[in-house]
Amino acid sequence: MVFGDSLSAAYGLEIDKGWVTLLESKLQERHSRWQVTNLSISGETSSGGLARLPAALKRYKPDLVLLELGANDGLRGTPLKSMRNNFKQMLTLLQEQKIPVVFFEMQIPPNYGPHYTKGFNKIYYDLGKEFNVPVLPFFLDGVAGVSKLNQPDGIHPAAKAQPLLLENVWPELQKYLH
Repeated sequence: MVFGDSLSAAYGLEIDKGWVTLLESKLQERHSRWQVTNLSISGETSSGGLARLPAALKRYKPDLVLLELGANDGLRGTPLKSMRNNFKQMLTLLQEQKIPVVFFEMQIPPNYGPHYTKGFNKIYYDLGKEFNVPVLPFFLDGVAGVSKLNQPDGIHPAAKAQPLLLENVWPELQKYLH
């Protein structure tokens, strides 16, 4: 189950061009037993994700969760304590239900100053250690800030960037594909 925001919901693209659909295709090509459920919503925050997660887990009973949230929290300047608490509750819920999770690191531009930016980035690795879950290094690595790989808004990856996003995810995901 992919549980994210616009970056995983293929914002501004045909859904079949998004990295999640590319992942699904790659799994099918390999005749994998894995199925992908994409519950990503554009504009989603950690608080919205926390509100939706219990029902999503009950309905879909995932074997693995790819947790890709936080970018909108950073863009909105959400207090770090609130963001950390939301993620902590989500990770606790996943751990209680014995559902493995890959936690996607997000990064933000330094608009809110070094204290906020450093604290924002630290949340992912601190909680990864605390919950002993893998943290996927910056999901948008190689894409963020590269104008030709982003839509005109400069925030959302273009269709040609989607395979690169999948490449960023695939090495960590392969560890779960038996």
